[in-house]
Amino acid sequence: MSTTHEENSLAQVRDLAAQLRVDAIRASTAAGSGHPTSSLSAADLLATLQARHLRYDWDVPDAPGNDHLILSKGHASPLLYAVYRAAGVVSDEELMTGYRRADQRLEGHPTPVLPWVDVATGSLGQGLPDGVGIALSGKHLEHAPYRVWVLCGDGELAEGSVWEALDTASHFGLTNLVTIVDVNRLGQRGPTALGWDLETYAARVESFGARAAVIDGHDVEQIDEALARAEGTDRPLVILARTVKGRGVAEIEDSETWHGKPFPEDLAARAIEELGGERALVVRGPRPPARKRPEPVVEPVRRPEFELGEEVATRKAYGAALVALARADQRVVALDGEVSNSTGVAPFVEEFPERFFEMHIAEQQMVAAATGLATRGHLAFAATFAAFLTRAADFVRMAPVSRVDLRLVGSHAGVEIGADGPSQMGLEDLALFSATQGSTVLYPSDASSTAALVELMARTPGVSYLRTTRGAYPVLYGPEEEFPRGGSKTLVSSATDDVTVVGAGVTVHEALSAAAQLAEQGVSLRVIDAYSIKPLDGDAVRAAAEETGGRVIVVEDHHPQGGLGAAVLAALAREPIRDLHLEHLAVDHVPGSGSSAEQLERAGIDAAHIVRAARSLLEA
Repeated sequence: MSTTHEENSLAQVRDLAAQLRVDAIRASTAAGSGHPTSSLSAADLLATLQARHLRYDWDVPDAPGNDHLILSKGHASPLLYAVYRAAGVVSDEELMTGYRRADQRLEGHPTPVLPWVDVATGSLGQGLPDGVGIALSGKHLEHAPYRVWVLCGDGELAEGSVWEALDTASHFGLTNLVTIVDVNRLGQRGPTALGWDLETYAARVESFGARAAVIDGHDVEQIDEALARAEGTDRPLVILARTVKGRGVAEIEDSETWHGKPFPEDLAARAIEELGGERALVVRGPRPPARKRPEPVVEPVRRPEFELGEEVATRKAYGAALVALARADQRVVALDGEVSNSTGVAPFVEEFPERFFEMHIAEQQMVAAATGLATRGHLAFAATFAAFLTRAADFVRMAPVSRVDLRLVGSHAGVEIGADGPSQMGLEDLALFSATQGSTVLYPSDASSTAALVELMARTPGVSYLRTTRGAYPVLYGPEEEFPRGGSKTLVSSATDDVTVVGAGVTVHEALSAAAQLAEQGVSLRVIDAYSIKPLDGDAVRAAAEETGGRVIVVEDHHPQGGLGAAVLAALAREPIRDLHLEHLAVDHVPGSGSSAEQLERAGIDAAHIVRAARSLLEA
């Protein structure tokens, strides 16, 4: 039986909810794994939403007017896939044979392998922050009528990222964002902190500037009325639905021992009978408003130019390059963590205020908002201090799972920042981003290379990270120089070089100073600017190592693990190099305060230490 929205009565919603419960049980039992009880508690919520409020063209998942449904409690994937079956886009055969199976698209937690999924979920506390990014696009950039519906579990409300999201949604007036919380009282190992204390949840929601609606999550009339409040709400709406885990199967309802356990076949059979048996309803709700999304204007980029020898901080060059990119491409938007006057983004804020989103000191939300914006086709660049991006490590980790293109910029990296001390020094960021699947990690040494690499990031898929430096350093390259992904630049070389030095960012300048000092003493140093740390220009490094008798120094303003040294070692390990002798100069201590020069000297990564390392290699 197929129905239109006008025919979807509340009685039919109840029938649909029963079908969703049955299908969630069938799929998880067939797979031998999954979370049926977490699915059963939210079935009435999603049935009402699907049948009467979700404006969606199931045949055209990327229709510009479509609403967006995010299952933040991604472990309830059997319920979501049951919704897809009820919409007629997933067959019963796929539901029963494809769930949680190898090389199938109905994965244990939803991912954008499915065309109806915007972002990957399952790492709790991410769905709502990602939804904020999509809602930001709809309200402030696309000016589109779509709504973003996010289904959360009550357990994930312990995550601070959820409250960052509500705070941000209220700040930006995201009345197109509706959060539905399945308050079923139970987490993985037992009761949640608040259980069914919906009054406290409501007070917290209201304190963050959102509108709370407390309902019985199994009363479809109450659910329907609450969902209807999305029309004309004056604040982001949060529906707090009191539910029962395992609802509809009497022998396991509200049980603390059934989380994440599929029903054995005998229990599944009893449960399906109790729920009225299998059904084959095909239910689609209201159609989205017809809408066309204009094509963005994209023109050639006029890259900013800098004079050779001029001292410019790469963080400042990032801001100039971002402005130039935004002038050429309407898709470019910027986000910042309340440090735009330090990261270099201030000129963008001044010229393109309508395309800038201040995320304040909420780095998880900043990365999540960039993720949501990216799903809508924007080229989102998000910047803060490199040290503070580590707070958002899990959001970075999930970006490849969501198949999004993220462009992140970390300024004030390493001990070079000077007197501010170790709490402000990004010394782990290269490791974080290098370990991210499919990522690109870039660390320019001057303003010209920074401008070129910002342009490169705009056309680079996956997660790309640009590391910038606080201090001003001489421009080394002309405006015509190109910086391809996976490349490097050899700044000093001769046919008789004695030692190779591989640096990036600030250490390139220290290496050049060391090369000049050693040249006066008859020692020839080859200096490589490894601006692309991942992928590294392994061929250039290997060739240089072989041509300088296996004598290599790697110098980086980062901890020894996971940064430039690790990349160079991996490249040199591909094939044996005869008589390889490698010195790795890195920050292998907890720094204090001091000037930039003092910090580099204490860390053993300044020109004097490079000179000392080169002499040591030659003596060896």
